[in-house]
Amino acid sequence: MIEHAPSVLKAARKLMDRQAPQPPDQAGTPVTTTPVSAVPSLAELKNALIAAQGQIDRQAQTQRELTETLADLAEQNARLVSAVEMLRLRTRVLVWCGVAMLVWLVGLTWWG
Repeated sequence: MIEHAPSVLKAARKLMDRQAPQPPDQAGTPVTTTPVSAVPSLAELKNALIAAQGQIDRQAQTQRELTETLADLAEQNARLVSAVEMLRLRTRVLVWCGVAMLVWLVGLTWWG
């Protein structure tokens, strides 16, 4: 689980860098701000469509990367939970062995 931590951290940093503030024309506001009465030309509509498609492609790529990172984190979390459970079991066994040794030593001291 520890060997995957650097790759998950690297992916998370890359995603955070990609989420940097975008200029207003790419942050979801319309590319052109024309009055309602003005009819945009075909070229303006085409440019707006190309810009919107580019933004959709970027968001789809970001979504895929987020999905991969989330899957990696879920896998790492499952391994971590398993390791913690194993450590709890080992701790219980160690405590019971320590108690048994203490009882044995007390028995040897008093009756031995």
